[in-house]
Amino acid sequence: MLKTLFAAAALAATLVVPAAAEEELVKVRFVTDWKAQAEHGGFYQAKAKGIYEKYGLDVEIVQGGPSVNVPLLLGAGEADFAIGSNSFIPLNMIAEGVPATAVATIFQKDPQVLITHPRDDIKSIADMRGKPIMISDAASGAYWIWLKASFGFDDSQIRKYTYNLAPFLADASAIQQGYITSEPYQIEKEGGFKPQLFLLADEAYPSYANLILTTDEMAATRPLVVAHFVKASIEGWQDYLAGDPAPGNALIKADNPEMTDDVLAHAIAKMNEYRLATAGDAETGGIGTMTDARWQAFFEVMSANGVYKGDLDWKRAYTLVFLPQ
Repeated sequence: MLKTLFAAAALAATLVVPAAAEEELVKVRFVTDWKAQAEHGGFYQAKAKGIYEKYGLDVEIVQGGPSVNVPLLLGAGEADFAIGSNSFIPLNMIAEGVPATAVATIFQKDPQVLITHPRDDIKSIADMRGKPIMISDAASGAYWIWLKASFGFDDSQIRKYTYNLAPFLADASAIQQGYITSEPYQIEKEGGFKPQLFLLADEAYPSYANLILTTDEMAATRPLVVAHFVKASIEGWQDYLAGDPAPGNALIKADNPEMTDDVLAHAIAKMNEYRLATAGDAETGGIGTMTDARWQAFFEVMSANGVYKGDLDWKRAYTLVFLPQ
């Protein structure tokens, strides 16, 4: 039923036009998945440069953090839109009965990496099998499942990662998780060496990242608002990555005073270097693109390894009708 309602927005998504200046803006609340950072830059750019307003939206960006539960906020109707960190989030919401769905993805490549010191015995992810690896609690039920299925990793390898680089820096044999845009730069600054990086997406890890989520009610009853938000966000990301990111960065630093210009510049450079937003299907479909085939591939791997029941209606986790045509 909801897919039928969402489909009614397909035509609306193709007919999106900027709202007239004199029209009253529609207020919406958008919650991110972490503290303000470059990985959210396109959304802040759309806010800073009036792109959301051009499409008739007054967007309140609420930065996330360790205590922010995106599915809970969406399920309670306390957010109209939110960021889903990876493909697990929409599927988890379906499995738990949260009425929300993914309507676009900003990153075709998940920024997740495994990081080592320079060493001769590890030159690929496969070489890490059997070795201790520091990962977060959340990771053990997410990309770790894929590593076990693809590379024969075992839970006995898990060591707890607490987002503190000190244990890694002190141990030349250590391996830890990270984002290609974040931890490696901090390691270079604090450790004085260039770490080895292994991007999971380069080994066909099928997860999207930085997904745009909305409530089922919003998608079904206010399709133009959803289509406008998606289109404006994509324009913001195009401008942030290819233009002058200063306007977006100013808002990021206002929300998160701990953020610095060098960290922002480094993250933007890495997003472009690794083409997180523009690789794969985005080469032809543009930023935001999702496909049925990619979602099916992700679900099949995870359901085969016990993350989801095989009869889960995985197609309910996303819709393609709001993507710009």
